[in-house]
Amino acid sequence: MTAQIALIGNPNSGKTTMFNKLTGSSQRVGNWPGVTVERKEGRLKNNEDIVVVDLPGIYSMSPYSPEEIVSRDFLLNSKPDAVVNIVDASNLERNLYLTTQIIEIGIPTVIALNMMDVVSKKGVKIDVGRLSKALGCIIIETSALKGDGIEELTEAIVSLIGAEESSGLIYSEVLEGYISRMEETIQGKVPEELIRWYALKLLERDEKVKSDIGQDTWYRIEAIVSSMEERLDNDADGIIAEERYSRIEKIMSDAVDRGNVKIEEVPSDKIDRIVTSRWLGIPIFIMIMFAIYFVAIETVGGWGTNMLNEYISDTLMPAAKEWLVNAEVADWMVGLIVNGIIAGVGAVIGFLPQMIVLFLVLVLLEECGYMSRVAFIMDHIFRRFGLSGKSFISVLVGMGCGVPGIMASRSIEGKAERRITAMTVTFIPCSAKLPVIALIAGALFGQSAFVAVSVYAFGIISILTSGIILKKWKSLSGTPSPFIMELPPYHVPHALSVVRSTAERAWSFVRMAGTIVLLACVTVWFLSSFDWGLSMVDAGDSMLADMGNVLRWIFVPLGFGDDWQFATATLTGLVSKENIIGTMGVLFSSGGTGGEGLWDVVGSMLTQAGGYSFLLFNMMCAPCFAAIGAMRAELGSWKDTGKAVLYQCALAYTLSLVVYQFTTIFFGNGPEWWLVLAIAALAVSIYLIVAKEPFGFLRRGHDA
Repeated sequence: MTAQIALIGNPNSGKTTMFNKLTGSSQRVGNWPGVTVERKEGRLKNNEDIVVVDLPGIYSMSPYSPEEIVSRDFLLNSKPDAVVNIVDASNLERNLYLTTQIIEIGIPTVIALNMMDVVSKKGVKIDVGRLSKALGCIIIETSALKGDGIEELTEAIVSLIGAEESSGLIYSEVLEGYISRMEETIQGKVPEELIRWYALKLLERDEKVKSDIGQDTWYRIEAIVSSMEERLDNDADGIIAEERYSRIEKIMSDAVDRGNVKIEEVPSDKIDRIVTSRWLGIPIFIMIMFAIYFVAIETVGGWGTNMLNEYISDTLMPAAKEWLVNAEVADWMVGLIVNGIIAGVGAVIGFLPQMIVLFLVLVLLEECGYMSRVAFIMDHIFRRFGLSGKSFISVLVGMGCGVPGIMASRSIEGKAERRITAMTVTFIPCSAKLPVIALIAGALFGQSAFVAVSVYAFGIISILTSGIILKKWKSLSGTPSPFIMELPPYHVPHALSVVRSTAERAWSFVRMAGTIVLLACVTVWFLSSFDWGLSMVDAGDSMLADMGNVLRWIFVPLGFGDDWQFATATLTGLVSKENIIGTMGVLFSSGGTGGEGLWDVVGSMLTQAGGYSFLLFNMMCAPCFAAIGAMRAELGSWKDTGKAVLYQCALAYTLSLVVYQFTTIFFGNGPEWWLVLAIAALAVSIYLIVAKEPFGFLRRGHDA
């Protein structure tokens, strides 16, 4: 018979690493029924009869977020055979708050006291025996990262199957009296084994639990809670929280020996005083982003891209064409392979060196702990526009791919805020859009890194503006949810982890080029090589040209509608944003162009203003089909998804129109510094219009 084990713990406690150690490769990922929170489960190593369910990382069993609801409902309703509580030993007091709530449910529990290697380095000693006795459950010392204690934890899990239930903590005499009164009141209305847990939750005024109890006892429950609040002079949930922390403090005083360890300011605190500063935080972030794209586009990554593009256009394409001609392959097949597949896919693959450098630097920033600081920095800005720091976490995830960026919005408690984030997170350029940025930067702006940074600036401005605009809709109104986030200490990234993450992202880019982009390039080549009578013709007389000429008039006011090729590239970009480059590679390959040759063609066909307008529209308009599908899963209906896509396209068109017309009217086709003025003017105008106190930031401190 299969046993079920629940794995639960705080975020950043090492739970995911522990899950991977316990299950190895036997993992399945899906969604919990009825919600969009990710569900992971796997078989315990060497114990195929035990299924480990990885519950979402949470701080409390109070039902404020979808994750907390999922975790609590699973423990109460699915009744797993045992619980493995992952506890960060270096943050014991905070982690034990969740532990006290878990053991009150009564399920046999084992505590994995994780990160013990960190505790040992600090010189802190934990008496595991005393801690185990006080909490009433088995405790195993572990280090998930190093693999220490995994075998002992596995043995403890197996031994818990069929074991006696945990009893929970005993609180003060006064609180225990109120617990007893509450238990008498709800006797027979809840499962007997959960009566103490229900009593405590009702004393906390937990509305979700209260709805499980018959209305005939509500007045008696409220009378008990009101009596407790009056006697102890505090609100209900505050009383229970104080009791829990008081008990935890007593347990820690008996079981934890800090010796001569002094609480000193660690290097992370000194760094954070600068990088999360009210005045310096955002400028530092902007400079870091500029440096990233300078390295990826203008220097190392740019050099690699130039060499690869030269090889594809000057060596690979001529060699392939010569070989096919010598083999007496049909002309149409030569065109398909050389001008369709190699030119199209090669135009995308040519940007791989820049992508690798960019992925590497971003992974380093994530691994060292800086990216979590960025979310903290941006929280107080996002809140002014009806969003929160959790929305920016989705933005950070979306920089890699829009699909997980949209899915990351699930962690946001507020429904309106969650839906707005899902609708707008793709305004930030993902990795699929980066080749388009690199193309325009190389073709029209001398590979300037400023082009990339400016597109990200427009993305952030659009998300913030949408926070105001969309909240005007009744269904999306509401206040921002509170933002609680642990800032992990800075640390040197693990080389193997960095290499693996970079390789995974790079391979995802290559895989996309070899599948969806390949199929799109073949389709574009066919449509651009034949007319409606299926006779082979020049691209200008093809089916695709006819389609593009119908669409291009829409984009004339945006500065890139004079040539049908850019309209068709925009259209194919809806399938996958890499297709924009692939389509151009096919359409402009008849002259043997590829790589830098493609840059020359684009540079000769577009002005700086028109090229940047083309870039901005494709960065901001409807995302790829996969992201639209993810948006549908989060918004719940195709009707709402359609509205979101229309809003994205309308905003993209408006921004591109304003930027193009503004720059051509006032600056013609001058140097790129007009972009600075355009972005600054747009940002300041929007801020002054929507902010209730435009200059309030001069008085208010940083939101903690």
